[in-house]
Amino acid sequence: MNHTAESVWNDCLSFIKDNIKPQAFKTWFEPIKPVKLSGEALTIQVPSKFFYEWLEEHYIKLLRVALVKHLGSDAKLIYDVRMENTYSSNRPQTVKIPSSNRNPLKSQKVTVPLESNKRELRNPFIIPGLQKVKIESQLNPNYSFVNFVEGDSNRLARSAGMAVANKPGGTSFNPLLIYGGVGLGKTHLAHAIGVDIKDKYPDKTVLYISSEKFTQQFIDSVKSNTRNDFIHFYQMIDVLIIDDVQFLSGKAGTQDVFFHIFNHLHQNGKQVILTSDKAPVDMQDIEQRLLSRFKWGLSAELQAPDYETRISILENKLFRDGVEMPEEIIEYIAQNIKSNVRELEGVIISMIAQASFNRREFSIELAKQIVDKFVKNTKKEVSIDYIQKEVSKYFDMDVATLQSKTRKRHIVQARQLAMYFAKRLTKTSLASIGNQIGQRDHATVLHACKTVDNLSETDKQFRKYVDDLTKKLTF
Repeated sequence: MNHTAESVWNDCLSFIKDNIKPQAFKTWFEPIKPVKLSGEALTIQVPSKFFYEWLEEHYIKLLRVALVKHLGSDAKLIYDVRMENTYSSNRPQTVKIPSSNRNPLKSQKVTVPLESNKRELRNPFIIPGLQKVKIESQLNPNYSFVNFVEGDSNRLARSAGMAVANKPGGTSFNPLLIYGGVGLGKTHLAHAIGVDIKDKYPDKTVLYISSEKFTQQFIDSVKSNTRNDFIHFYQMIDVLIIDDVQFLSGKAGTQDVFFHIFNHLHQNGKQVILTSDKAPVDMQDIEQRLLSRFKWGLSAELQAPDYETRISILENKLFRDGVEMPEEIIEYIAQNIKSNVRELEGVIISMIAQASFNRREFSIELAKQIVDKFVKNTKKEVSIDYIQKEVSKYFDMDVATLQSKTRKRHIVQARQLAMYFAKRLTKTSLASIGNQIGQRDHATVLHACKTVDNLSETDKQFRKYVDDLTKKLTF
């Protein structure tokens, strides 16, 4: 019997209709039209990009089962997305986008030993009470190695990540610390490693978590007197991925508990992956015993992408979105957005939105308008070291004098201003600010900030200091 696109799709619809509610079927499946059948690949036309994204997010599993049932295990699905008047005032066009064709990442189960008093282990992620604890990996399957564009700026980190994904816990890259500035792909790469491990080793328990959430769970466990359950839970993970580990700075209790968890995992051949916005040597207020462990494996830096890599990133983003854009516009964006990948993708999204909603053609003029806004709105990342240097220069002294113990009035005021701007312009904790500006405690920083606020209102000369330094530091 010869299959046609219509016959295969009608068979699929019969199966789908029996497995979802009538209203959902009417909304999401009746508008679809079969277009073409080529071998095991069925192309269907959907009315919009949103429609395609909804199907991929909510019905991909059902679609896959239906297709495999009628076309075999090699069945493929391709969306023909009708783009009504999109990106320009020209006639409607369509773009072909292959289905991601992957299931959501499965939740994992770990066996919890019973204790003599039958007390159950609390899972920080779900309501406790099950002996077989179910763990969601917290991974985003859209972050994969396939859409992580390789270049000179990230080759070491990407290659190390792939080596870890092939053999988690079995390489010398344990822990693997990925560090670099904002928007360079640290989180993307960390997720990609986890997703790849789950694909290759479905039985391994992989967990991604931010350091803030880890800290909050630890605080909750202390409050509820379940600290041992918290430690035990994390010691059962096969691959632990902690994002933005620099935020453990100044949190002594969390560092202590992480130290014990890290030791257990490392000694038992489990993989630890960390991301940070700075190298271990530059981390402040992290215990030396923990810093030394961060250096056991490999610290791989992600740098700002070069011009060729920026071009590749833009082309990859446009390809994934099914959008065509003139080459000179892509080159213009790549030449003018140099700081990070997130901004590159942000410009593309803004271009598509402007062209789509305002019925404008892609053009250099449109690109220039959007790029100008991005460049102007990009604030320089300010560090505490930079603040101390600028304040010292302004008051014609060196940084060592600023940090010294002297109580001379002009030096004390300079030091207080440095603390004030460090609190205002960085996300660093008070304890860490005090530690970096002359080994002071958090109470000193708090007092400095109050003093600066008070003097700004009562002393015109001091107010001028604040205004001048604000312009220098935020320019």
